[in-house]
Amino acid sequence: MNDIEKNPVSESTNEFEALLKEDEKTSKISPKQVVSGCVEQIVSDGVIVSIPGKADGFIKTSDLVRNDYKVGDQIEAEIIKLNDGDGYVLLSERRVADSKNWDKLIAECDAGACVEAVGREAVNGGLIADVMGVRAFIPASHLARRYVDNIGDFVGKTMTVKIIEVDKNKHRIVASRKAFLNEEKKKAWENIEEGQIVTGTVRRLTDFGAFVDIGGVDGLIHVTDLAWHRVKHPSDIVTPGQEIQVKIVSIDRERERIQLSLKELTPQPWDNAEEKYPVGSIVEGKVVRVTTFGAFVELEPGLDGLVHISQCALRRIQKVEDAVQVGQVVRVKVLKVDTENKRISLSIREALTEEVDYNAEVQGLDFDDNLAPVDEEAGAVEAENPLTDAE
Repeated sequence: MNDIEKNPVSESTNEFEALLKEDEKTSKISPKQVVSGCVEQIVSDGVIVSIPGKADGFIKTSDLVRNDYKVGDQIEAEIIKLNDGDGYVLLSERRVADSKNWDKLIAECDAGACVEAVGREAVNGGLIADVMGVRAFIPASHLARRYVDNIGDFVGKTMTVKIIEVDKNKHRIVASRKAFLNEEKKKAWENIEEGQIVTGTVRRLTDFGAFVDIGGVDGLIHVTDLAWHRVKHPSDIVTPGQEIQVKIVSIDRERERIQLSLKELTPQPWDNAEEKYPVGSIVEGKVVRVTTFGAFVELEPGLDGLVHISQCALRRIQKVEDAVQVGQVVRVKVLKVDTENKRISLSIREALTEEVDYNAEVQGLDFDDNLAPVDEEAGAVEAENPLTDAE
């Protein structure tokens, strides 16, 4: 019985001693005091910190400056409450950082300087960011020059912002990425000139061209200015995010439009067409377009020649398609090169005439303009041809 009565007293004494020790620990610290400790445990909503010789503290995720702490890392924090309700001293790392950087941040703001920020959390109406260790708010309308569909895209992203509002009493900062971008845009417009060769980044593609960021302002490379040859779609030449060099062709400052060219930084195929394709030479090309009067043959990207319908075959034809098809590779003879008017006259007929071995391969062929090849079994085929009869 005595033993039964003794145990509760003993247990109560132990609990009292434990509480007394805890009280002694917490009596050594007070709110707003800055303490140093070691990360003891990482939990879902924050970190538990061991404060040597004092007590264990807890820092909420929202009160951490960094989110990559590991067990054993040292951390400095300010005491908010001696007991958070779960037996821990409630701490804040952010308050220490705020205190250290606040004065510096105020000076930057007064000087109109821009600072670096890191997106931390997408919230209703904007983005919470870390600016020099201080919590700042960037309204959604200040994240970019255009409407932002997904604020979450900026979480974890490092960006340059301008401080536009400081509330010293509430310790609150409002920043703007848009203000920084507008300043950069103004500088860019002041520095660009027609004829300049600049480096830019392809921002987006449309059916009619590619928009390129050339240091704060966007310029357009029309699809016809991407290459000397025909381009079906800009994606055949460039891709979003690609860094390229372009030439500024024209600037309309009033309408804020810049025309760029990629092809003008590459050799113009017509510049050496006469030397590369001398009259009388036989070359290979690809049929790229067929019309009623002939076929256009691409000798190289950006350099097409015309084979007139009368030069498409050894015999007279009624339609160009009777001799060649789009995509077909043919051999042609260069008849004339006019670089001034950018025209090349070609002939499939004369290329065939020169390359054919008459004695071995085409006995029985008559190359008269009005006659088709003679075939012993076919008899007088050409005589029955309405086109020939009409002539």
